[in-house]
Amino acid sequence: MNSLIQAIEIFAAVTGIIYAVLEILQKNAMWVVGILTSAACAFSFGVQHVWASMGLNIYYVVMSVIGLYQWKKDSAQVGEGEIHLNPLTKGTVFWSAIAALAGTLAFVWILRITGDAAPELDAAATVLSIIGTWWLAMSYKEQWFLWIVADVITTTLCIVTSQYALAVLYFAYIVSAVYGYFHWKRRGKVVNSAS
Repeated sequence: MNSLIQAIEIFAAVTGIIYAVLEILQKNAMWVVGILTSAACAFSFGVQHVWASMGLNIYYVVMSVIGLYQWKKDSAQVGEGEIHLNPLTKGTVFWSAIAALAGTLAFVWILRITGDAAPELDAAATVLSIIGTWWLAMSYKEQWFLWIVADVITTTLCIVTSQYALAVLYFAYIVSAVYGYFHWKRRGKVVNSAS
């Protein structure tokens, strides 16, 4: 079973790198690859008893369908090589901050009860990633900032729970998030899509 888990972690790391490249380039295929990566990560986190991260990856599968729909709609409004962006409103930032604080506190409490291996890290990474995925689906360029913080936390979580292949993946996500922000900022075009 141990070698199967390691193989699944390596699969998740490889498909996760592909996902990150497709995300930076804003290719719709990213969402399809995301389903495979998320399913593998959900299994790996579940085996390690890291419940919130397991649930988060199940959420990613659902959000992949929503994101693919939204991106297909928005991509029709930009030229070749342009990144479609939606403006981030102050209201979205405010409610996202409230959700981040309340969600993290609630998740820490629940995860402690369920015997999570690292409840504080798991809760913070999960809540930021839920919000970050929504922002990604809506094509807010500022979503990259959420991913940098969430991926630093998740890298730490993976090291703490001895998931070293996934730690490498999430470290690569940190680097790709920094690059992704500047790429989206440079190539982005605001579209008139309902956010």
